[in-house]
Amino acid sequence: MTYITHSPEETEKLGEALGRCLAPGTVLAYRGELGAGKTAFTRGLARGLGYREPVTSPTYTIVNEYLGGRLPLFHFDMYRLRCADDLWDIGWEDYLDRGGVCAVEWSENVAEALEDAVTVTIRKLSDTTREITLEGSHYDNLSL
Repeated sequence: MTYITHSPEETEKLGEALGRCLAPGTVLAYRGELGAGKTAFTRGLARGLGYREPVTSPTYTIVNEYLGGRLPLFHFDMYRLRCADDLWDIGWEDYLDRGGVCAVEWSENVAEALEDAVTVTIRKLSDTTREITLEGSHYDNLSL
């Protein structure tokens, strides 16, 4: 399913709608260029999971954990990883076993480990407009 958002706030609202209906163990594989809106989408996702604390990009930490909502949220940035083997080295299986939601930025770098993931592709159409496509999911009727 493809959605068009016209502002960062709308991108967050779409993420929030998705967050409200995710099941334990869901992996989201983000695709999109730098500045596409992956972290904005994740801020909304976190709100949909019941978090009210700030959400930031895990660029320098590889993973940020958000606990205390309906489900744990593990927000990964795989930009610095070379391959899926690196993912296993940071304890990927442990995160999967915790029954939360794993949101993975730069998922292309570890694609072999994300075969069953829901793909979230965010494409910049203009400074504020985004085309967001969800694949491999049953989340067809999300409303902003």
